[in-house]
Amino acid sequence: MIIILGSVQMAPGQRDAAIAVGLEHCARSRAEPGCLSHDCHVDAADPDKLVFVERWADMAAVRTHFTVPASGEFVRRMAALASAPPQMALYDATERPVG
Repeated sequence: MIIILGSVQMAPGQRDAAIAVGLEHCARSRAEPGCLSHDCHVDAADPDKLVFVERWADMAAVRTHFTVPASGEFVRRMAALASAPPQMALYDATERPVG
């Protein structure tokens, strides 16, 4: 499984627009093959920071997701609403049972 953690610091006055763009992207991404989950959260410590948590079946699904034109448009739209460049990190993970 691939986990992607992303964040964006929203520019002043852009919070509602950024949340709308983020939720639209999450809803679209969830319908893509290999997407296990795709969520957008407001940072409890910083209400002007959005955090994205994504889980993908494998790297092939992530690569396909990155080639979808709407994914590139999401990055451009979100960057225009941000006060700093968005951040992203990818992790290769193995899910382990709890207990």
